[in-house]
Amino acid sequence: MVIPIYDRNPVRRPTVVTFGLIAANILVFLASPTAFDGAKQDDGQKAAETAYLYHWGAIPTDLLSGHHVWTVVTAMFVHAGWIHLLGNMLFLFIFGNNIEDELGRLHFLLFYLGAGAASTLAYSLANPDSTGPLVGASGAIAAVLGAYVYLYPHARVTMLVPFLWFLPLRVPAWLVLGFWFVLQLPEFQHSLGVASSSDVAYFAHVSGFALGLVYAALVVGRGDPGEPGPPPPPRRVRSGPPVPDYRAADPNDPYGMGGA
Repeated sequence: MVIPIYDRNPVRRPTVVTFGLIAANILVFLASPTAFDGAKQDDGQKAAETAYLYHWGAIPTDLLSGHHVWTVVTAMFVHAGWIHLLGNMLFLFIFGNNIEDELGRLHFLLFYLGAGAASTLAYSLANPDSTGPLVGASGAIAAVLGAYVYLYPHARVTMLVPFLWFLPLRVPAWLVLGFWFVLQLPEFQHSLGVASSSDVAYFAHVSGFALGLVYAALVVGRGDPGEPGPPPPPRRVRSGPPVPDYRAADPNDPYGMGGA
């Protein structure tokens, strides 16, 4: 498990878009039938939840046939449960603000939506026969993580490590997010004896992360605070009025007295 709780990477301006996306995801979830389904559901609640996910989620077979293409956007704001929502919003809250600060608000919003749609399409191409709905902001947030690990690899991130209890540990961003990326690979999960869930679109995570990293490398450039910045401009020293050098006027009259 990778549970980041804080990054030591200040921003220069208020991150309006990041908080707006978090608020939008929470409000959409609270208005959905999945928010208060409870442990026990009757048949009507199950039917309503299933209909909701299939209507607003992205279904690969539909997308590849040209139907309901708008769901590549709506699916990013639909979550299947509280854990799904809170996990995604935690990563967006910690890492999204710096990417927004680096790109600018409109650029970041377009990057977030475009990367989320692209990761959904990548998952659909990898699973063309899938008829289940793909929901969640994971693909878009994975792109944010990919951009972050390229731009700020040495930023210090505090994470919780499940050792006996939860042990806080501060490590570089490349280690936290690199480990998160490796955990998305089913082959690595199998090598650890962890059964990967068929309900998690790991390929959307991997493709989103790779897309964000490549985009940051080709379009943005590196912004690691650990690198030295440009030298400061030379400091201007204010001087008083010039002092006349009387000795240079007349060697026989060094003080300009004129024989008086």
